[in-house]
Amino acid sequence: MPEIAEVETVRRTLLTKILNKKIKKVDVLYQNIISSKSLDLNKLIGESFIDIDRVGKWLIFKTDNYGLLSHLRMEGKYFLKNKQDKIEKHEHVIITFEDDSDLRYHDTRKFGRMILCLKDDIYKLEEITKQGYEPNSKELTKEYLYDKVHKLKIPIKTILLDQTIISGLGNIYANEVLFEAKVNPFKKGEEITKKECQKIIDATNDIIPKAIKMGGTTIKSYTSSLGVTGRFQQNLQVHMKDKQECSNCHNIIKKEKINGRSTYYCPKCQK
Repeated sequence: MPEIAEVETVRRTLLTKILNKKIKKVDVLYQNIISSKSLDLNKLIGESFIDIDRVGKWLIFKTDNYGLLSHLRMEGKYFLKNKQDKIEKHEHVIITFEDDSDLRYHDTRKFGRMILCLKDDIYKLEEITKQGYEPNSKELTKEYLYDKVHKLKIPIKTILLDQTIISGLGNIYANEVLFEAKVNPFKKGEEITKKECQKIIDATNDIIPKAIKMGGTTIKSYTSSLGVTGRFQQNLQVHMKDKQECSNCHNIIKKEKINGRSTYYCPKCQK
């Protein structure tokens, strides 16, 4: 699943590929990708993308008049192709530019979502306003995090996946953050101390920029479709490393499920 680093990598790559190209045609081949609150995507015809923003895991394609919000969910990807190229089975939204190049949204699982809105409404949408603070934002403090978690009776791993608390973290980076912070993923929010909150924030602020710099993590179902290979998988400490030795203590890393999500941790380092 693409997380904050992967989505940011997509954003940065597309910025170099599609800006200022006038849109000639929009084909929606699977309507359920488009949110019921969306404007008709045909309104993009004649417009050009002038910028691409990101809030959490949401990409925001901006024109002079509109904003196209796109969430990749489990397996969403963008491909840049020529109009003449065969349309593949899982290409559900195709934006054709005047130079006959295509921006194609590909989604095997069909879980992704798009919303077209007026430009002035982008940051008023609930999907954006409900997002928590992002890594390295000045608002992401130990007091903020402690206030969010200290009454919760659910595992801290589950809490970190809540986009209304820290925006952009997913399963991979939650595993890595908790390992670096030396916090057990099963520990309940109400048991987390302010000191541990600071360690979690420090780990988040350390890991995410590194992952972005390295193009994210190309692993399992998430593979770059824009000619960029994520190299952060070379830096993973626990994720996908069950039954391997911990790089810190040489104990064996365990894999268990927390609310259905694969959780990798070192029982010795993360007591």
